[in-house]
Amino acid sequence: MAAAAFFDLDRTLVRKASGPALSRAMRESGVVSNKLPGESLLYWWMNAFGETLGSIALARQAVLVAAGKPDGAFDDAARAAADVLVDQVGPFARILIDQHHAAGRKVVMATTTPYHLVKPLADALGFDDVIATRYAVGDNGKYNGRHDGRFVWSWGKLGAVKDWAREHDIDLKESFAYSDSVFDIPLLSAVGNPGAVNPDPRLLMVAIAKRWPILSFDAPPGTLTFPVVDIEARRLALMLTRPETFPYVRFEINGLDNIPADGPVILAGNHRSYFDMATMAVVVGRTGRGASFLAKREIFDVPVLGGVMRLLGGVRVDRDHRDPNAADPLEEAAVALAGGDLVGVMPQGTIPRGLDFFSDQLEGYPGTARLAAMTKAPVIPFALSGTEVVWPRAASMPNVLSFLNPPKIVVNIGTPVELKYRSEKADTRRIMDAISAQLPKDAKNLKPTSIDEVASTYPGGKIPQADLPAIEQAIADNTAKGRRKRST
Repeated sequence: MAAAAFFDLDRTLVRKASGPALSRAMRESGVVSNKLPGESLLYWWMNAFGETLGSIALARQAVLVAAGKPDGAFDDAARAAADVLVDQVGPFARILIDQHHAAGRKVVMATTTPYHLVKPLADALGFDDVIATRYAVGDNGKYNGRHDGRFVWSWGKLGAVKDWAREHDIDLKESFAYSDSVFDIPLLSAVGNPGAVNPDPRLLMVAIAKRWPILSFDAPPGTLTFPVVDIEARRLALMLTRPETFPYVRFEINGLDNIPADGPVILAGNHRSYFDMATMAVVVGRTGRGASFLAKREIFDVPVLGGVMRLLGGVRVDRDHRDPNAADPLEEAAVALAGGDLVGVMPQGTIPRGLDFFSDQLEGYPGTARLAAMTKAPVIPFALSGTEVVWPRAASMPNVLSFLNPPKIVVNIGTPVELKYRSEKADTRRIMDAISAQLPKDAKNLKPTSIDEVASTYPGGKIPQADLPAIEQAIADNTAKGRRKRST
């Protein structure tokens, strides 16, 4: 048997109730003349807390509004409302619809809203079918004030979905369903893959108890959006990550306008310190955008921290492929970009150590170039310097006591890298050269002149014995060059 994916409409596919757009379109088309009493308050409550028994009672009685009007009288209003509502569909809902289609599943809108009002929207979104409340039409070709079949709500919605599944030979245990409403628990419980999308308070508690996925179609899968208030955790974190949060450092950020205000962006830069992530949070926070970011597996393996990173938009990169069941990080990042997200990446993969730390000829992995080729998202290069003073690799904690003389962190952001998409190796070189070009002058041509300088680039400040001879020779050469320069 085949599988299907069933999507609720209000506060699920569209961010808020569809009623205001439908009501406005019906008034403007002349098919109805006045607002219903208390309509504005009802929709406000629904947008904030989800559907109520009162709103459903009103929806049941709406069939009487259509009574006596000819079949097709609402078509113009339905098409006009669809033009408005299609822009309110979350970007990741569209991606999920495409993914279900790619997996061979039928995608079905399952909603209480009358069929004749939502069919144009379902068509515009590429749905295969619509399960919705239908109004009966009499022999005279006019709506007769009665329902045609089930009122598609709660257990009635489950019954309608079961009828449709039997007709189309669909296995519900292999199927998916998405809804915001506690009243859709019967349907969510009937499928093998339920999803609570922007759940109302009661559904939220049930979803937590049953360990159902809690989703938002405005944010990439896996990131946390606080239900009811509908605020992304990552955006909240960025709002709180401001320069004032770090009084022990000074930030100089140049080229911030090079980051587009919206649309897919790959932000690629160098890696100097454990403090780089906090620095880039300050940068992205100033753009007002949310962001996903790629980080190495070891960070996600840390208890508690790894889970928090995931909820804040982290994408786990397992370069050693230790987990054969792990998701492809580039595929995850590509989904985020397809939804218009900003994705941060440091192509070096880790903080360079030893003599490589001081080189401005940066080397990187090809994943960033591959992601750019997959998505055609612009790659914006950035370069950091000074973060290593705040938190050198040798230290277990950052220096948070430098209030009187805080070190300066410089972030330079460039314009999009011109890529050819013909060779990952060549495009990786273009990306790394663009990052190098953004390095401040005092971060170029660095020459270590002491063992302590180099030791600060290693975990725990310990230089491996195998690296020591080359380091000592380089320091001796740099010191000799320094003497000759001073003598001239």
